[in-house]
Amino acid sequence: MPDRKIRDTPSPDGRPETDAESRTDAERRRRRAQFLRELAEARALRARVQPRRAKAARLRRAMRMRTFRW
Repeated sequence: MPDRKIRDTPSPDGRPETDAESRTDAERRRRRAQFLRELAEARALRARVQPRRAKAARLRRAMRMRTFRW
């Protein structure tokens, strides 16, 4: 009885997938899901911070225009 079972579905490179490969694939999917959750959280944070950044840029632009000599 072999230690690794060979699955019926081949992997993308054409080789049959083993249990070890399916575990690493599951781990990859778990890490990817975690990354996407953190990315969404970072984007939400950036969206909340962005209005202040835009206001500061607007004030800097206005200051440059006031100090500009024609």
